[in-house]
Amino acid sequence: MKLSNIQRVYLVGIGGIGMSGLARYFAHLGYAVCGYDKTSTPLTTELSKEGIEIVFEDNSALIPTEFHSPDEHTLIIWTPAIPKDSKILNFFIDKGFKLFKRSQVLGILSEGMYTIAVAGTHGKTTTSCMVAHILKHSGKDCSAFLGGIASNYNTNVLYGKNNIMVVEADEYDRSFLTLHPDIAIVTSMDADHLDIYGDHNHLNESFKLFVSQLKSNGKVIAKKGLDINATLNYSIKEQADVYGENIRIEKGEFYFDFKNNSGVVINDIHLGIPGIHNVENAVAAVQAALLVDVEPEKIKAALTAFRGVKRRFEYLVKTPEHIYIDDYAHHPEELRAAISSVKRIYPDKKLTAIFQPHLFTRTRDFADGFAEVLSMVDELILLEIYPARELPIEGVTSQMLLDKITLTDKKILSKAETLAHIKAEMPELVLTVGAGDIDQLVAPLKQILGDV
Repeated sequence: MKLSNIQRVYLVGIGGIGMSGLARYFAHLGYAVCGYDKTSTPLTTELSKEGIEIVFEDNSALIPTEFHSPDEHTLIIWTPAIPKDSKILNFFIDKGFKLFKRSQVLGILSEGMYTIAVAGTHGKTTTSCMVAHILKHSGKDCSAFLGGIASNYNTNVLYGKNNIMVVEADEYDRSFLTLHPDIAIVTSMDADHLDIYGDHNHLNESFKLFVSQLKSNGKVIAKKGLDINATLNYSIKEQADVYGENIRIEKGEFYFDFKNNSGVVINDIHLGIPGIHNVENAVAAVQAALLVDVEPEKIKAALTAFRGVKRRFEYLVKTPEHIYIDDYAHHPEELRAAISSVKRIYPDKKLTAIFQPHLFTRTRDFADGFAEVLSMVDELILLEIYPARELPIEGVTSQMLLDKITLTDKKILSKAETLAHIKAEMPELVLTVGAGDIDQLVAPLKQILGDV
């Protein structure tokens, strides 16, 4: 496929965070862009406002006529999140279209570009947004395809005027194996997506294959301790090739010093977002920026101005009476990072956490890990499991998970019951966590807790 020939693009599953980024990118280039998703969301509403036509009924009769016959000017992109029996998906298959996954298109886009790819079972979205923001803020510039909405730009895709591309490299379904980066960052390799990989060893093998695809003279920046062939390792817990130290919290704001084995020292970096895990992400992002010759003082200024990613340790309410933070965490180690950071910032406040498990398989595979981490909070409200693409698994329920949690103050509530409980109790410190539709609670919780 030659992108230079493309005139029109249809995306099956256009509402996903990665797919919507491609939709915006091709619309920005002036192509005719439309697509299908099963439900309307704030993200699809934004796409519609930008002139992208979207249908929400799985009906092939709704596909525009210009997409009825395969030709070199038409690109069909699909996501594995779409059910295989989708009528729209099968229309394109039956008509003989060659379908491309999002990852394949990113691979094609990255050919000929200087690519910085950020991979990891967690941390990749914030880190890739940090890298892209540093390059933009410093004047170095870049294009970027991100796995979240960057708060500084209120979008998940950035358009640059140079040859640098930042991309979030997704390990799900081995998608990142379409990329051949110049710089690869690996933030973590914890067991996840075992419904795809089967076991942790196969996941690790996939990451090793990803970094082996580096372009000539490429660099791998990997968290210290990962079983991977890294050019540079980084840490905030111990000395490494690249490390952060003297981490401190001043009036709820995080500061740290950066050092690397090339003799670069950047003292008193003020990170514009909270979280000890985000200091670690920043250390990797700083090193990537240094490798493309961004000046240390410009990196420092960019990190102060960084406003994070929507639903990544995002402050929704911050008043003397109430603190409300929302985070996308849906793996035990992500939860540990979020909860530990909240407790470190607010050690004297009672922490009420609202968690929605994501996927039956993930809940089953990591039930003990979830139970251990969720037992760290003071009060826990558990929602029912968000199934996403899965059918229920017998015996895998939120009640099963609740029974394993050692906390005394714990309960399972519906979304409506959760809002009523929060309104009645008005807790001083609230954390919502999860990757499903728990985001539907964000606006009403913000209204409840901010209304003081």
